[in-house]
Amino acid sequence: QVQVVESGGGSVQPGGSLRLSCAASGSIFRLNAMGWYRQAPGEQRELVATVTRDGNTHYAESVKGRFAISRVNGKNTVYLQMNSLKAEDTAVYYCQGVSYGSREYWGQGTQVTVSL
Repeated sequence: QVQVVESGGGSVQPGGSLRLSCAASGSIFRLNAMGWYRQAPGEQRELVATVTRDGNTHYAESVKGRFAISRVNGKNTVYLQMNSLKAEDTAVYYCQGVSYGSREYWGQGTQVTVSL
């Protein structure tokens, strides 16, 4: 059984920062890619950022220059540093891990709210 656990969500004012953490554990050796997705009320889940085992990163256009994804070398742990947060970043953020066999594992989500 695989567990994916996120932490670090919360409420912040526009322009503020938050750091999300995610750790995957259980009957997996090592994940190929890990990433963050988000889903706002009434919207579809969308990609925020991903990072491969080799450290290659990919970002949604809407977060480029503001968010940074990083992965602990050799571990199934990933972070998302979010700076210059905007109201439109408000969403539930989900961590995803993808195995070498393309199996996906998801966390339960953590709420991020950006408001005055």
